[in-house]
Amino acid sequence: MAKQLDLEEQEQLDELKHFWREYGNLITWALIAVFGAIAAWNGWQYWQNSQAAQASAMYDEIERAVQAGDTDRLERAFSDLKERFGRTTYAQQAGLLAATTLQAKGKADAAKATLAWVAEKSPDEGYQALARLRLAGVMLEAKAYDDALKQLAGNFPPEFAPLAADRRGDVLSLQGKKAEARAEYEKAYKAFDERSDYRRLIEVKLGALGVDAKQLAAPGTAAGAKS
Repeated sequence: MAKQLDLEEQEQLDELKHFWREYGNLITWALIAVFGAIAAWNGWQYWQNSQAAQASAMYDEIERAVQAGDTDRLERAFSDLKERFGRTTYAQQAGLLAATTLQAKGKADAAKATLAWVAEKSPDEGYQALARLRLAGVMLEAKAYDDALKQLAGNFPPEFAPLAADRRGDVLSLQGKKAEARAEYEKAYKAFDERSDYRRLIEVKLGALGVDAKQLAAPGTAAGAKS
């Protein structure tokens, strides 16, 4: 009986050796690939967390410069942040924050350059849209109307489209193009929720152009449903 068991064990061992000769290398490389992927993922996560922590610290420095009103320090800190961590959310937020302070301190060119960087380099379309809208506003104040319209041209994410239409209306109105301005304001008015405070602001602008905004068909009304 013992010899029979020994023979069975020997057969199983021989089968295992045969199996390993056939598939051992494949299994080994598969395990290396799996554990290598896990190690790479952990390394990537660590690197990402490290990058975020460093970018956060630099963003804090920018906030302190903003609070102090120190534009030289602000520009240096933002330059470092965008150079080292330009793809992070912190860099996009810092650009928008820095531009506000730079414009308030009379550094319109620096504010424009900062907003242009966010509009061009941000991987997030929301930050791109905000930067374009604010850049158009800076250009509007400088009476660079054609440049402002260039920033407002093209597509915007749906949630920003009414704001872009309103801003185009402002530019066109200042250019004396009343009919075109009215069309943009009407577009913005219809897109905003009827409870929005911003909608009431556009209503005032339309009123200045002789338009009774309350007569316009808004989304969800019977007139809008027929179309």
